[in-house]
Amino acid sequence: MHVLESFSLKGKVALVTGGAGLYGRQIVEALAEAGARTFLAARSVDKLEAVAAEERARGHDVTALHLDLSSDASIEALHKTIIERAGRCDVLVNNAVTRSALDGWKHELDDFDASLRVNASALFKITELFGTTMRANKAGSVINIGSMMGVVGLELGNYVGTDMMPNPSPIYHYEKGGMISFTRWAASILGVDGVRVNCLSPGGFFNGQPAPFVKNYSDRTQLGRMANSTDMKGAIIFLASDASLYITGTNLPVDGGYTAK
Repeated sequence: MHVLESFSLKGKVALVTGGAGLYGRQIVEALAEAGARTFLAARSVDKLEAVAAEERARGHDVTALHLDLSSDASIEALHKTIIERAGRCDVLVNNAVTRSALDGWKHELDDFDASLRVNASALFKITELFGTTMRANKAGSVINIGSMMGVVGLELGNYVGTDMMPNPSPIYHYEKGGMISFTRWAASILGVDGVRVNCLSPGGFFNGQPAPFVKNYSDRTQLGRMANSTDMKGAIIFLASDASLYITGTNLPVDGGYTAK
């Protein structure tokens, strides 16, 4: 196989949880452009359908489906629907995330549990379901979307001169750090059947943040800028495709060198 052909996803079926957000949108775009039949799933089906329609207009096979990651039945129904429609799933991108208990450290247990149910417990369940299907096919790629915040501590200096995050919470760092550990664990379990599990940890995405934050953050990175709407696309296709057949259990920072400092 020519090396460039190893990056193609033609004939593959991919699922992206989420898909309409800052990172999800470029993940969907990349998978579709590489030739995968792509499903995206989340609670906000209307937003997902807008993304899917845009990709279909570009000639890609993209379908939006409902998914509530807080519900066992919803996760199971999504798995059943995709296998019935496509017969397989070759790529699972665990991208969806809920944001709760983010304001401060002092919360009731239920507040933290609501976040952990989606960002941890549901991650385990959906990966087990689709991982089992991949194991039966003796191939597949699971990509967990982490964050550079799962690798380093909170850099309070990034917020100097702004009113952003005056009272940070540990939950996001805890969950994203745990995702990297889960990646290694799942790679150990699924690897014997040819299923690869990797984590991609992006840096901060430019989204109109206050100028002081953008400068502080950019100065903190090796490449001197925040992430844009295409920076993750190449890394996603690399991990999803046969170009990375001998890579599993790793965390790939796509952060402009933030975690290298």
